[in-house]
Amino acid sequence: MHRCDLLDQLARYQTRHLDEAAFVQRARQFVAAHPDTFYREHLPAHVSASTWVVNPARTAVLLMHHRKLDCWLQPGGHADGATDMRAVALQECAEETGVSPEHIRLVHEGIFDVDIHSTQDPHPDAQPHEHIDIRYLVEIDDRTPAPGNEESFALRWIPLPLVARYNNSRSTLRMVDKTRRMR
Repeated sequence: MHRCDLLDQLARYQTRHLDEAAFVQRARQFVAAHPDTFYREHLPAHVSASTWVVNPARTAVLLMHHRKLDCWLQPGGHADGATDMRAVALQECAEETGVSPEHIRLVHEGIFDVDIHSTQDPHPDAQPHEHIDIRYLVEIDDRTPAPGNEESFALRWIPLPLVARYNNSRSTLRMVDKTRRMR
C-alpha cells in the first residue's frame, strides 16, 4: 500500500488555522503508522476524501443534504482501498452531485483543507470512529444541473453568507473563510 503521495501532500500543506494545523499533524502521524487506513473497516479511524465545490464567482458552494446522516455536507466519501485521495475526491464529487467529470474542475492540485471528525454510521452494528478527511477545491458552473444521487435528499447552491444556516461546524466555517479570502 503506497501512502507516499498523501504523506507528501500533507507535508507540503500549510494552513493559518491552528485547529487545522493540529489535524494535519495527527493525519501525518496516523497515515504513516497505519498502512491500511485507506479502508473504511480500519478503526478507530480511516482516511476519507471530499471536495469543497465552489461556483466560478466564488460566491456560493454546493452542499448535499446527506440521506444517512441527515445533515448538509460537501460531497465526499471513503477511499475503499484507493490511495490517490485527489482521485477519490473527484470520483465522489461526480457520483454524489450527478455532474459529469468533464464539468468538474480541480482548482488546485494540492489539499484545500484537512479535518478529523467523529462519525457514527447509522447502522446499528457500526462503531463510532473518526474520518481523516482530505479535502480538495473544485469548481462547477452553478448553471450546470446537479441532480445528485440516492445518497442525498437534495443538492443546493448556498450563498457563502448563508452556509452557516445549513452547516455551522467549525470545519465548514473554516472552508467558507478560505473561500472568502480567494475572492
